[in-house]
Amino acid sequence: MQTKKTWLSYALISVAFLFLLLFLFLPLIVIFSGAFAQGFQVFVASITEPDALSAIQLTLLVVVITVPLHTLFGLAAAWALTKFQFKGRQFLITLIEIPFAVSPVIAGLLFILLYGVYGFFGEWLTANGFQVIFALPGIILATMFVTLPFVVRELIPLMEAQGSEAEEASITLGASGWQTFLRVTLPAIKWGLLYGVILCTARTIGEFGAVSVVSGRIRGSTNTMPLHVEILYNEYQFTASFAIAALMSLFAIVTIVVKQLVESRQRKVKTK
Repeated sequence: MQTKKTWLSYALISVAFLFLLLFLFLPLIVIFSGAFAQGFQVFVASITEPDALSAIQLTLLVVVITVPLHTLFGLAAAWALTKFQFKGRQFLITLIEIPFAVSPVIAGLLFILLYGVYGFFGEWLTANGFQVIFALPGIILATMFVTLPFVVRELIPLMEAQGSEAEEASITLGASGWQTFLRVTLPAIKWGLLYGVILCTARTIGEFGAVSVVSGRIRGSTNTMPLHVEILYNEYQFTASFAIAALMSLFAIVTIVVKQLVESRQRKVKTK
């Protein structure tokens, strides 16, 4: 019986590695081999030409704006949902999870219907000199919608498992709400918060669907890195396309490494 289990475990492990080889490692090998097919100098030139730099800078700018806002929102929402009981609590959780169920392309279309020139708020925005669609604000709104659940969904189970006894004791001893949060709550959730921030960052960098609808794909202006990869590939500039894709893959690999370090740190904390 033990032998059968051993062979079954080997078979399952082999299937898992085969799946990863076909759908993860081979695509990465193709991307990096294509990026460096014409040499390192061509790779550097591809990621440093003006349109590529504009796409990289815009993507990083969206990350810098989106991730801190979601960190603040995630903390506030998770605190409210786990520390207080109120009517509509389950409805609020459902609203937070909507981006998981709605296609990013549909989300982008909804923003156009709201903030486009002929949208619900379009006339007022145009009259007051605000441009949302085909500009940075639209890209940020679309990205924030898609990445909304990541931080808060990491914090809710963690804060529910920890309970509120420590916070109640802190308040009883005379600490203010802000002091309780900084000295009691935040140290207990810091690794989960960091994990959520990492996931949110990775999703922000790789977002394509919603951003492709609201950005207008204006080269050198509203193109993010994923959109720039598609444009280059459609123009048969394969080496340049693979170069930007390889840079995004490097960002993803760094994210995975940081994620693993955070998870390792969490396990060590739990075993102490």
